[in-house]
Amino acid sequence: MFVASRRAGPRRLSGNPSDACAVLQSRVNYKRKSAVWSVCFLAVWLTCSFLVGVIAVESALHIPRKPLEPADEALAQAIGARNNAAMNEVSIRAEDGIVLRAWILISKNGNGSAVILLHGQGDNRAGMLGNANIFLQRGYSVLLPDARAHGTSGGSIVTYGVEEKGDLARWYSWFQESQTPRCIYGLGESMGAAVLLQTVAKQPGFCAVIAESSFSSFREAAYIRLGEEFHAGAWLGRTVLRPAVEVGLIYARLRYGVNLALASPIKAVVPSHVPVFLIHGLSDTNIPPYNSERMKAANPALKLWEPAGAGHCGAAAAAPVEYESLVIGWLESHT
Repeated sequence: MFVASRRAGPRRLSGNPSDACAVLQSRVNYKRKSAVWSVCFLAVWLTCSFLVGVIAVESALHIPRKPLEPADEALAQAIGARNNAAMNEVSIRAEDGIVLRAWILISKNGNGSAVILLHGQGDNRAGMLGNANIFLQRGYSVLLPDARAHGTSGGSIVTYGVEEKGDLARWYSWFQESQTPRCIYGLGESMGAAVLLQTVAKQPGFCAVIAESSFSSFREAAYIRLGEEFHAGAWLGRTVLRPAVEVGLIYARLRYGVNLALASPIKAVVPSHVPVFLIHGLSDTNIPPYNSERMKAANPALKLWEPAGAGHCGAAAAAPVEYESLVIGWLESHT
């Protein structure tokens, strides 16, 4: 025999007023608890964002210096001797009074033009000696500065172009006045590339520049770095961790007087009339290639080369013959 079961109908409140009050009170308590938990979560999130932002910007501004070793100077001397170029240590003062130092290698039988070579974050002028050799072989003189707060240059913080673009403009003026080259070009890698791109708006005298693996803006670079810290992409920095980025920018401005939001190569290249050649390896996971692609989209006059298999600042290693051909060809086509 089968016994048919009856579905239980909706629970009805009894006619007792105390039962109704108890249900209403339960609902109110639930909403209160939800509100409290939401406020607690928001407070924790904002506190963590504040701490992450402050720690991240302190780390970004205070980069450990890579010392300039005697072996680095010996290598520079050897490259100069091999290419019949005289090498000297030179220095200038930045607008804020700090001393900036560099090597200059003057080609004795040169073509009359010169290139300023800018290293990346955490490196020093010796990191650009490979590029210097390429240009010296072809008769260009070269200037290899240490960025502020790098190598043996003065300064206590890195500002990603906010102050460095003024430093580079001073180096340009010093080079022009002391050596009177026919043309001055610029080539930078990573942070050096970003500084160079920001300088073309301040110093339009460059005949042409080459920027490899540049970020499009400091804010975008911050999104990338915070995403990396949590093993995620830049999307995490743009969304969940965006308050941390904004806190970091505010903190840098209040604590050090530096508006890092102004470090924006993409804004600098849009109005610039200086010919710009962007290089960005498609395998670059440090600063993804979409940074250069965005700059190209913002100013279609820019040239962009994206070598397959090249990592961060790795175009010369991934495609050495094509790299030299394109770089030298770019300079020679803008004299």
